[in-house]
Formats: sequence, C-alpha cells, structure tokens
Amino acid sequence: MRRTSDLLFSWSSPVALSLAALFASPALATDFPISAGQRATAQQVSKAGVPLSELAPDAPDSYTVKKGDTLWDISKLFLKSPWRWPELWGMNLDQIRNPHLIYPGQMLFLDKSGGRARLSLARPVEGPNDRLSPRIRSEPMVGDAISSVPMHLIGPFLNDAVVFETDALNQAPRIVATQEGRVMLSRGETAYVRGDVSGARLWQLFRQPRPLTDIETGEILGYEARHVGSAELVAKPDESRPLAAGEVSPATFQITQLREEAGVGDRLAPLPAKDFNPFAPHSPRNNIAGHIISVYGDSLNAGQNQIVTLNRGLRDGMERGHMLALWRAGTRRTDPTDPNGAMLVLPDERHGLLFVFRVFERVSYALILNVKDPVRSGDRFTQP
Repeated sequence: MRRTSDLLFSWSSPVALSLAALFASPALATDFPISAGQRATAQQVSKAGVPLSELAPDAPDSYTVKKGDTLWDISKLFLKSPWRWPELWGMNLDQIRNPHLIYPGQMLFLDKSGGRARLSLARPVEGPNDRLSPRIRSEPMVGDAISSVPMHLIGPFLNDAVVFETDALNQAPRIVATQEGRVMLSRGETAYVRGDVSGARLWQLFRQPRPLTDIETGEILGYEARHVGSAELVAKPDESRPLAAGEVSPATFQITQLREEAGVGDRLAPLPAKDFNPFAPHSPRNNIAGHIISVYGDSLNAGQNQIVTLNRGLRDGMERGHMLALWRAGTRRTDPTDPNGAMLVLPDERHGLLFVFRVFERVSYALILNVKDPVRSGDRFTQP
C-alpha cells in the first residue's frame, strides 16, 4: 500500500463562477493542478520551516486536535502570523488531491531543531523512556477532517453569493404569478415562471441585481444578485394547450428553500454543483490593495463574522484563501499646541483581518475574521 502523510494540502488555483457557469451543470473537480513554481515553493518551505521568532510566545510543544478546531485555530496557536501555515506544516505533493486530512484526536508535534520550526503529526508517549516523534500513516483515519476556517460562517455564501459580470440576469426566467395570487411565497408553495427553463431542474432565486461600483474609479465592476432561495421545476409550459394571441403558458415551480420570502419579479438561474474545492488561509504572493465597496446585505456597517465585497478580483491576482489586513483611515484634528491651529492628519491604523473565500473576475467576497471598529464601504485593505 502506498504510504501517505496524514497532513496533505492543495495548492489549487481559484475558479471564478461566471454567468455561463451558472447556466450550466459543472462537474465537481476531483484533481487540482500544480504549477512548477508552486511545487518548488511547497518543497522549499516544507523543508525550511519558519524562524523561531515567528512562533507565538506561548506556542505549545504538542497539541491534540479537537472536534470543532480549524486549520486557522491551530495555526494561531503556533504562529504569530497564522497565514504563514504552509511554511510550518509538512506537505505531500504526490497526494495533492486530498486537502488537509487532519482529524480530531491526532497529536501535533512542534520540532524546533536547527533554529527553525516545523509541525508534524506525532505518536503519543507510550512509556517512561518514550518520547514524541513524527509518524506517517499508511491508512486514512476515519472521521471528518477539520476545515480551514469556520465553514458555518461562509458555507451559505459559497454558492449563494453571486456576482454577474453583466446585467444579463435581467433577461433570465422570472416569477410572474404566485399560488392563489399571493403577494409573497413561502416554502412549499407554487410559483409560475416565464422564460427558458429547459436547462435544469433545480434553480436559484435572486432579487433584482444591483451594480457594484468601484469607489476609486466609479466603474461598475459587476452586478450582485441577492440570493432569495431555491426552487424546483415541477412542470414545463404546456405546449399542447391552445393559446390565443398574446397568451403565454408559464412553467410551474415549487419553492424548496428560502432565505427570505420570494415574490413576483424574482429571477431564476440554474443551481450549480456545490463547491467542495479545498482552500486554506495564505498571504498574497504579490502586492495587492484596494477598498471595500459594500457590506453584504442591508447593513451600512459590518463587524466580526460578517461579509464584505472587495474591489479586487481574479484579474488583480486575488485568490480564494487570501488573508488581508484592514485599515482605518487616519483622522484629522487640530493641533492643540499650535497657536496657528495647524491641522493634523493622523496615520492610518490597522484594525482587522479579512479572509477571502469567493473570487470573481473583478470583485471578491471576504469574511471579517476580527476587527476593532465597525467596517464601512470605503475602508482600505492591503496584504497582511
């Protein structure tokens, strides 16, 4: 049997979900390509480890993984900068298709030899003369591997939060009538839809898309479609039924899931396959900076564990898993010691951290991992 490391990672590139992809049925990817550069980087950092100065002051010598842990939680235990996890953890490039097979109950061992730190799996102490030492398993463990970040916070947005490059959703099938003429629809009720619904059986429901405008240039970067829920096609339009001039036979749908009540005018797009591609926190390789252009939902401000939209996307080098620093603009105030009342412009202050989890061509969605002050549209982000 081929021996595989317990700790495995994917260096896959992010895939943007375009309008064309929404109106198709994408197959779930089972393999992730690695470039020569990525392979060389992975080999280099897995051998080198990190300087001891990068370890957290109270980094433990060993740690037993617990249910509910995430890769981010564990990285914070050992590192001052958790996004440097690839330099700390060993890698197995031959089994790159499996992301991070770290399970509750496994023991992690911190090796600080040679002035560098490396993290590996270890076997427990079994006797008085025994000691912790790295091990390699030849069989997979049973159970659910831990996730990179708290998936319950971003899981609903991995497919539901959608940005279209154009306003083509305005031409998509739409709800034109409801069961018994009701104003709003609830789960299990019937909706009647006009448009071409031949492409799929399961569909997403969206509210009228709104433009996302770059606060730096005034350019429209895309159209954010607010997710309402899901619906299933029950019956296509009855083509055998004779219709008079101007009459239309709609398709029949049943509402299967709702985030908020659906109604006439809501648009439909085919439900894509669930996105299970692995990703993990990492720092951008190149300089990247920009601004928050909106807070997801109806709020004007955002706090920890809320979603914000960024004015950078694939074309700017943004990747899923990127860690970004949040900055608060320096305030202006009068110098009380100056008789002429000179105006002071205080420096920007770093006050939070973002985790990018969904990337489109020109914009991205990010989760606020931590923050000191409310986050607003216009706030700045940079590399961490």
